[in-house]
Amino acid sequence: MDPWRYAADGISIALRVTPRGGRDDIDGIETMADGRTVVKVRVRAVAEGGEANRAVIELLAKALGVRKRDVRVLSGTTSRQKQVAVDGDPKKLGEMLRALTAAKPKQSSE
Repeated sequence: MDPWRYAADGISIALRVTPRGGRDDIDGIETMADGRTVVKVRVRAVAEGGEANRAVIELLAKALGVRKRDVRVLSGTTSRQKQVAVDGDPKKLGEMLRALTAAKPKQSSE
């Protein structure tokens, strides 16, 4: 099951963010211990003062070809697990996410 849901005006993505991860990158899809799937994202920014959230927004906007203002954190602003909305064509965004995460193997979290 994909870690994103389609809406009329875009998609909502379940993320697991690693701040201070050494680079800004999308690491693929991971299945959490509770069975939920998430897109694993790492950013160089620290998790202080919203820096990591801004880095996640910039990374997703660039990777999906949308403006930064089209990406917003819906929940989990102070958590590693976040729900992020991306405005745009849901079908196109879903295809782009599938391509971005397909090159990376699915991993299981212990």
